Amino acid sequence: MLDACRVDTVKSSTDWPPAVSVVNEAGGSDVVLICEHASNHLPAEYGRLGVSEADLQRHIAWDIGAAEVTLGLSRALDAPAFLGTYSRLLVDLNRPFGVPSSMPARSEATDIPGNRELCPAERERRRRLMFQPFHDRIASFLDARAETERPTRIVTIHSYTPVFLGERRPWHAGILFERSEAFARQVIEGLAEDRSLLIGTNVPYGIDRAEDYAIPVHGTDRGHPAILVEIRHDLIADERGVAEWTERLRAVLA
Repeated sequence: MLDACRVDTVKSSTDWPPAVSVVNEAGGSDVVLICEHASNHLPAEYGRLGVSEADLQRHIAWDIGAAEVTLGLSRALDAPAFLGTYSRLLVDLNRPFGVPSSMPARSEATDIPGNRELCPAERERRRRLMFQPFHDRIASFLDARAETERPTRIVTIHSYTPVFLGERRPWHAGILFERSEAFARQVIEGLAEDRSLLIGTNVPYGIDRAEDYAIPVHGTDRGHPAILVEIRHDLIADERGVAEWTERLRAVLA
């Protein structure tokens, strides 16, 4: 087991990339894309946090297909995009920092030994190196955009498991919102024009300030229309699925 109170050491740029990957920052779209769970990367010193390599390919470590859809939409819409570069197991960028689910000792039905009994110094390390730089970068971008009075719609891209703790989820996608109901309805109704799709409202989760971060903080609190897009990850697990959902979302967001 790793020392949960390790001290900082010299870090390589490949093992410790910047906390956020920014794509097409000067894009002309009013849509700003955020993908918090884009990566399953863990620096080597964390030793996979005690889980298996197979576990790192599961939803507990990242949102399968979400990064590819985000990058596709960035190109298709000419939209800026902000993608997380570390696994959600280290710190979940879409949780208020410090809540139990932000550094879970158990995710779904899987124990995460490397997150047990984290000392304050290790929690602070993850905040300083991963959580804060990601959100500070987005906040500074939105500040600069507001100064030029550019309109902004925030769209965060996520994926979810077809089955969660034995319960099957029937939707192909869900559109989640806090206060931006008009924006959400526009996207839901646009996607639902394809009668083969079951599109849910605030499923498989709802937006809750106690458990969500980007939509309340970067969207609602700044007065920007903001939605969270959840796509069932078996539908975007390959290039064909990514292309299909990128085009669907492009059509309703353009």
